Amino acid sequence: MGVGGSNTQTGLNFEKKVDLYELLSKIPGYEVKKSDKRAGVDVYFEGDLVARCFRKYEFYKFLEENSIDWRKIVSRKLLPDDSILVIVRETLFIIEVKYQQVTGSVDEKLQTCDFKRKQYLKLVTPLGLRVEYVYVLSDWFKKPEYKDVLDYIQSVNCHYKFNELPLSWLGLPTRKL
Repeated sequence: MGVGGSNTQTGLNFEKKVDLYELLSKIPGYEVKKSDKRAGVDVYFEGDLVARCFRKYEFYKFLEENSIDWRKIVSRKLLPDDSILVIVRETLFIIEVKYQQVTGSVDEKLQTCDFKRKQYLKLVTPLGLRVEYVYVLSDWFKKPEYKDVLDYIQSVNCHYKFNELPLSWLGLPTRKL
């Protein structure tokens, strides 16, 4: 896995505060454009639309565009840090970035991924989409005391990566080097 600014050709490298749109726009071949007519931003690779990104409330505007009334499906809004709909995979990736330097409330938030993934799945099932829930974690979570939580995340079909989210894992194209 890449760390920091290395490996910008093949992955999204996260730091404490991240802007997914900015990370994508820095990768060769990628362009991120805000649409006047649609929620979020459109992501192009070498001129082809490959994904759409939404953060927080933009996700609900996307649902509204598709005539989905979230209130009839779930009882409370969940606000993703970021989400990316990878068109070719028909998959919505919910991306939660968790950077920690001291023990705190993030520890228990990691245990909520199964519930949240299922809620998002309820919301996008009418569109025929799948949902993948992934945490991007700092090295803090490599400590032995997080083994059980990390095992749990995987056991409920959620995912975690450290510091980077590889484009190929998302199903997004990269330039041949």
